[in-house]
Amino acid sequence: MISVRSIWSYIDKFLAAILLTVALATVVPARGEAAVAVGWLTNAAIALLFFMHGAQLAPEVALRGARHWRLHSMVFLSTFALFPLLGISARLLAPGLLPDPLWAGLILLTALPSTVQSSIAFTSVAGGNVPAALCSASASNLLGVFLTPLIAGFLLTRHGLDISARSVLAIVVQLLVPFVAGQLLRPWIGAYVMRHARALKSVDYGSILLIVYAAFSHGVVDGIWHQIDAADLCKVALVDVVLLAIVISILTFASRQLGFSRADEITIVFCGSKKSLASGLPIATLLFAGHVGLVVIPLMLFHQIQLMVCASLARRYAARRVTATEPLAVLPATPV
Repeated sequence: MISVRSIWSYIDKFLAAILLTVALATVVPARGEAAVAVGWLTNAAIALLFFMHGAQLAPEVALRGARHWRLHSMVFLSTFALFPLLGISARLLAPGLLPDPLWAGLILLTALPSTVQSSIAFTSVAGGNVPAALCSASASNLLGVFLTPLIAGFLLTRHGLDISARSVLAIVVQLLVPFVAGQLLRPWIGAYVMRHARALKSVDYGSILLIVYAAFSHGVVDGIWHQIDAADLCKVALVDVVLLAIVISILTFASRQLGFSRADEITIVFCGSKKSLASGLPIATLLFAGHVGLVVIPLMLFHQIQLMVCASLARRYAARRVTATEPLAVLPATPV
């Protein structure tokens, strides 16, 4: 059983690592030939990240839960329809609230797939349907490789933000090739990946931190900290909080109205309200090359907000477990 304390520990460590990386990029940004080298390393890190995703995610896991099609439909509609609709609505209602780069980052955020590890962990803590969470989160990431660049590209171009259709398709290919390579090699390397899941997790985190460093190096060189102030940061954080609150409220209400069990409601709420930092940073880097510093701020803030809010929510769900016969959910033995 995963404890809330272990999740808070994860939040603190990863947030600290990201903040230190941002500080490093602010003080010692990559310039000139160093920036070129960091750019090559970043592209390699993105390819490695999606290769590892392909090697780790088993297609049969997503298919195994097909009988829960109503639950999965709720999660996918929230992830790839409700979130983007809310993001576009916010921009239409208050176009002057944020600068264009921050709006672009927010719209990209709404198109991202769900997380895998934290969705399962929070579902486990709250006493939800863990096998369904595993299937739904895995399928969301599989679909996100195709859908996220297409949805983000369509929404951004339709609302006056400069993204070409050719660049979106190029990004799909850049993400898809290493992902498919990981899937094809999974029969030979899958067992190794599962045996060394904890060690390979450092590759994921290292790749993300490198992408953060490259993004903010570009931003610092372009004067990012002169383009955003504390008021804008507070506005972004407020929009993120409101967005998450609306989604969680809608999912909770809809789950109860449609007659889902308590365990399934928990799974829908946690899988349908998450957005993946691991997928979002590489996609942002490829979509907004050279202008990614401001774009990733909404995602980085949302990532920490969702972890803190969902840790508290999971604890409340666990405290409200009403019958002694309802078993504590546990994580499956197979790592993801």
